Amino acid sequence: MLVDLMGRMDDTLTLAIQGYGWLPNRLRHSPQDVVRTRLLGQTTVALRGPDAARFFYDEQHIRRHGAIPEPLRGTLFGKGAVHTLDGEPHRVRKAMFTALLMNGGYDGLVERAETAWDAATRSWAGRQVVLFDETAPVLARAVCEWTGIPVQPQDLPALAADLVAMVDGFATAGPRHWRARRARGRRERWLAGIVTQVRRGELDVPPGAALAAVAAHRDSDGELLDPQIAAVELLNIIRPTVAVTWFVTFAGHALHRWPEHRDRLRQGDAVFAEAFAHEVRRFYPFAPFIGGRARTDLTWRGTDIPAGAIVLLDLYGQNHDARLWPDPYRFDPDRFVGREIGAFDLVPQGGGDPRTGHRCPGEQITVALLKALAVRLARLDHQVPAQDLDIPLHRIPTRPVSGLVMAVPARSAAPLSTH
Repeated sequence: MLVDLMGRMDDTLTLAIQGYGWLPNRLRHSPQDVVRTRLLGQTTVALRGPDAARFFYDEQHIRRHGAIPEPLRGTLFGKGAVHTLDGEPHRVRKAMFTALLMNGGYDGLVERAETAWDAATRSWAGRQVVLFDETAPVLARAVCEWTGIPVQPQDLPALAADLVAMVDGFATAGPRHWRARRARGRRERWLAGIVTQVRRGELDVPPGAALAAVAAHRDSDGELLDPQIAAVELLNIIRPTVAVTWFVTFAGHALHRWPEHRDRLRQGDAVFAEAFAHEVRRFYPFAPFIGGRARTDLTWRGTDIPAGAIVLLDLYGQNHDARLWPDPYRFDPDRFVGREIGAFDLVPQGGGDPRTGHRCPGEQITVALLKALAVRLARLDHQVPAQDLDIPLHRIPTRPVSGLVMAVPARSAAPLSTH
């Protein structure tokens, strides 16, 4: 740890070195699941556990406005995004997302992803492919078709690469970060132009498509979104969908390490497929933590949290807490079979009610896509040659170093439908 000018310890460098392990390591020695530290010279309090998640997602305690650092807004979320809002502006903007992304409205997206996957896997026959690199264009094609965003087939690889870059560069100060910024600028300009075309009647959009909904959305002030903000929010639909690439790659990693799960997935057991998807999301690292700022002077389990302090909720640590998940470093999908998951227990994409709070409204889409593609991956005839399958915890977001290379035989059978 570094020491600032007033002699206080600062964990910024330790976080950069330890990555996902930093916060669990700090909290491991705290019986109250709370630690005080400093990040970038600012007072920071970190919490863990379901009760902490309830505390964190209470808008009377924690605000998001002004809480998300500029590097994250400039790469991952976008400036002016729903993630940065609170109160009524947040609820009105969030309602647009929940109407589009929850309660089965995404069925067409899953079907398009299955179709795109089947077309892609036919082209893999007789080749070695990198699962991570091949999955991103599949999901980009599916989500653009579903949202009504026009993309030519030859432009999909570049779009997928930009969407991956936005996620891959949010937690680093190096080349990945600047690649993410350039990608975001390119795609915001592109989508702002498309929104303008829709509003002028120059581009036909299927009724009910996300592009039409975002272009027509009116915020809490009754005004249409600025085209730039509309572009940001469209990216907040297509970018997280393509980010499922990470989970699909982790699913391939899990099937290689624990092949005993392949048969149950191949058989199309929907209950087990959903349990497998939840265990992939719990077991593998994606978001290490989320943050906000204290609205007022607060206290959590005897620890004072001054107004304006950074408050972090440990996601990775909670998903590996033995008090919630016995033997947490064992990959075991059966832990989710027949289990009711509390709103603040499994938190890879946040906690609480996604309809009203800051939990990701696309979580149901993540699970549905992962279920469908994990089954297809289990049914795909392939081998995993020798390669570097390490998943480095100092890298955020992480993934298998090799991206998971698969050798697909020349006569690989097309996967059966999951329906």
